[in-house]
This record gives sequence, C-alpha cells and structure tokens, in this order.
Amino acid sequence: MGNYTREEILQMVEDEDVEFIRLQFTDMFGAIKNIAVTARELPRALNNQCVIDGEQIAGTSGLKDADLYLRPVLDTFAILPWRPQQGKVARMICDLYFPDGTPYKNSPRYILENVAGKAQAEGYTCYIDPECEFFLFHTEDNGNPTTVTHEQAGYLDISPLDLGENARRDMILNLEEMGFEIESSHHEMAPAQHEIDFKYADAMSTADNIMTFKLTVKTIAKRHGLHASFMAKPKAGVNGSGMHTNMSLSKDGVNIFADQENGLSKEAYYFIAGIMKHIKGMSLILNPTVNSYKRLVPGFEAPVYISWSETNRTPLIRIPAARGQGTRVELRSPDPSCNPYLTMAVCLAAGLDGIKNRLECPKPINKNNYKITEEEVEELGIERLPRNLYQAVEEFRKDDFVRQVLGKHISDEYAQLKLKEWQDYEERITDWEIEQYLYKI
Repeated sequence: MGNYTREEILQMVEDEDVEFIRLQFTDMFGAIKNIAVTARELPRALNNQCVIDGEQIAGTSGLKDADLYLRPVLDTFAILPWRPQQGKVARMICDLYFPDGTPYKNSPRYILENVAGKAQAEGYTCYIDPECEFFLFHTEDNGNPTTVTHEQAGYLDISPLDLGENARRDMILNLEEMGFEIESSHHEMAPAQHEIDFKYADAMSTADNIMTFKLTVKTIAKRHGLHASFMAKPKAGVNGSGMHTNMSLSKDGVNIFADQENGLSKEAYYFIAGIMKHIKGMSLILNPTVNSYKRLVPGFEAPVYISWSETNRTPLIRIPAARGQGTRVELRSPDPSCNPYLTMAVCLAAGLDGIKNRLECPKPINKNNYKITEEEVEELGIERLPRNLYQAVEEFRKDDFVRQVLGKHISDEYAQLKLKEWQDYEERITDWEIEQYLYKI
C-alpha cells in the first residue's frame, strides 16, 4: 500500500474522481465490516469523526459506551479497481477508538499492533508470507453458492483442465492495481482449488493484505459467475484449504533465523519451541470453525501431529530450503477461515515466548508424518493437534499465555461463542448419519 498524508489522500480523491470511501475494519471472527462516506464527508472521516454502534459488532459485547470511532489508517488508502471508473470507490482500513481518544484494546488489529510493538521494542520485526488457498465453485440460478465444479484439474494443471484460470488472472490484475506484488499463482491439488501467493511483509501489513486479498478474490469470482470459498474443507474426499504461514524475524535488517554454519540459529529453534508449546492453545484461533478440523485429519496432506522437520514437507512445522535472508519457519496448520490479525498475534507471541525463555526445541521428526503409525506416535512421544472445535476450546482455556495475548474480554467471548457453535453442530443430524443408520436400524 502507499505512504500517504492526509492532504495527499484528499488530492487523490479529487484527481481520481473518487465519490465513495469505504471505512473498513475487521470483527473478532475475521469478517470485514464497513461504512461508506461520500467524498464530501471525507474530511470528517479523516478527522476521526465517524461513529459506529459497537454493540452490534462481534467481540464488543458489554461495552459501557457503545459508540466507537473509526480512525482511518492513511497508508491503507486504495481505489477498488473493480468499481465504476466514474465516481470511483476507495477504501481505508480503520482502527477503533473510544470517544475519549483511547484505543479499543479488544480490536483484533490493536491486539496484533500490541504484540508487534512488543517485538519492535526488543529490536525484532516479524515478516510473514502467507499461502492462501481457496475453492472456486459454481452458483445456482439465484446466485447462491454451491460446491459444484465441472473441472477435474489437479496440482499445477493448466487450461483447459484448469477452468478457473481466467478468473484467477483477473484476481491478480486487480490485486496488482491495489499495490500487491504477486509472486505466483497455480491450481492446487483438489478440483477447483487455487492458490495465489503475494510478497511477504511485516505482520500488520500481511494481516491487512489477507483481508484485502479475500475481499478481492470473492468479488472477482462473483463477476465470473463463481463463488470463492475460504472454507477449510468444503468437500469430502479431497484436500482442504490451508493458509501455510511462513515467518522470520529480522533485527537490524538481518534475518536472525539464519546461521551460516548450522543453517538455523538458536533463536530459530527457540521460536519453533515456543510455537510447539502453545500450538494446542492457539488452534482455536488458527482453526476457528467446526469445519476446520475436517481438514486436520490423516490422508489429505494436512498436519495432524505436533512435530517439526528440516528435511520433509509433512509435519506441523517445516523449514523451507531457502537459507540466509530467506530462512523461515513455516507453520502448516492455519486455514484461511481464521482472523489473520489474531493468528499473526498469537503466532508471533508464542515464538517470542520461546526466544525469551530459551525453550528447548523438541527433536525433529524427519520421517513422513502422513505415514506414521500410532505405535510410532506413542514411541516418539508425539502429541496430536485438537481433533475438533470442542477440544480446541478446552485447550485454549488451559493456555493462560495465549489468553493473555488476546486479553480477557476477547478470550472469554471468543471461547464462549465457539463453544456455542460446537453445541449447535452437535445437535444437527448429518446426511452421513441418515445414510448410515436410517435404513439399517
């Protein structure tokens, strides 16, 4: 994104014939919210005078004063290229503040800013490179999404097998118009599954970029008569969608995970240890839905066990081959249904906890984790990720460190609402149960 002043934004709005400006923010569950103002009202918005009803936003219950003010982050100004070229539409991402000028500390963006600020105070900048996967499905006659696709393309296939190639091309062109540096794109393993990779950035910029990315992908898909889904496992029997998260720490411009002699520095091992220590408690944030845990099962190239390796691609944490400034730690469990601000916050905080306390890194498991047996799991003392949302809630409630990162209010409300989501799911009768039992019993 840009590096703009207030005056530059006002001038761009006039020069580019921008008529509407969307003031966007993200709620506790990672949903984009916004209000729109006209260009005439933009000075008022830039003076932080736009108000929303905080009680209506997920994660804000119990506010004594329901009014929250939107403070636009100037650097996030961008014109939406898919909107009309006369009377254009732009957006700015906003922080939330109370009427007295104090920040709303339960905002996901504030939580990440707080963690990144603590890292900065120690001299660290965290760079994150996400790999966002998604599905492109057909819509029915009324425009509602389905899970239907007519293609059978697989990993790295091209047209005519890849029927989403043109839509993906338009997504990339629109993202680049908004300032993204797209590194690559390709068809993924499952039919109708795709991935577009954009350049790494600091933690906050990456979280902002993920939200912009998802909005753009969904919007352009709709223009092609398709529905883009970031659901972790929309179809049984095929791979689900992950959001592999590559992380590195820089100090004075140097990647501190790199070690010329050993490949990985001691800080990298500490960082890995911190994530492994807290991964169970973090799973509710990284994998926030009932459906998320349908992906984290054996047989579909998703991690199941809490392990790491420098030599293969199958464990929870792997170390990609690049070394030197490219040295990074790849966490493979997050899925794209997560709130990226909260995900980046807990991942960075857990890794820094490992560095601060010099946590001992477990031994790497360098065998294929997809083929590991239950006997080997027991023999090696490997633990498993939570199997479902209920277990994830229980592990989250036991990890005081992760809860402290998010704060008491968000932790309590998030866990309570996710437990309700699990209970609602438990009460439902699935098609599988009907097929298995109705005729037989």
